[in-house]
Amino acid sequence: MEHTLPELPFKPDSLAPHISAETFEYHHGKHHAAYVNNLNKLIKGTEFENMTLEEIISKAKGPVFNNAAQHWNHSFFWKCLRSKQTPELDEGFMMLINKTFGSLDSLKTKFSEAALSLFGSGWVWLVDNRDETLSIVSTQNAGSPASEGKKPLLVIDVWEHAYYIDYRNKRADYIEAFWPLINWDFVMRNHMKEKK
Repeated sequence: MEHTLPELPFKPDSLAPHISAETFEYHHGKHHAAYVNNLNKLIKGTEFENMTLEEIISKAKGPVFNNAAQHWNHSFFWKCLRSKQTPELDEGFMMLINKTFGSLDSLKTKFSEAALSLFGSGWVWLVDNRDETLSIVSTQNAGSPASEGKKPLLVIDVWEHAYYIDYRNKRADYIEAFWPLINWDFVMRNHMKEKK
């Protein structure tokens, strides 16, 4: 099975000035593409060759896992972004946020703090706990809650290549710029899939 680089679900210049087209040229066109190309080379002639991406992530270790998980994580991250913000969050989902975090502002603060404090490279996720609560999960390197059977709803990429072109070493500025770009429709659809 040949794995392919997905197209961005938005025009590369449509998220400026928060994230530039140049960042997407490198982040999507080079970094993500490299994970896909490496994965295809690594699985050729192995037990993973005809597996889905999710099957590979659940069974592989080492370089195969790293490249497969990075492909999955990035593909998910692109869907979390949009050029126009969701007009308003669904009432039921807002109730869940309020129940878990107290308010949307409190979720933003805690999520941003987790993204800022994650040492080195990795990801910060909003996860559906399947018990009518949410949680914030940090994973390093290629780690993903999906590989542990958990349901991600939202993610921010805090690898340096996600923000260095636009923000240099100012991760906090990149995290702040992330919030107006969130595709809450995608987040809420993930939650509704989990409920079914």
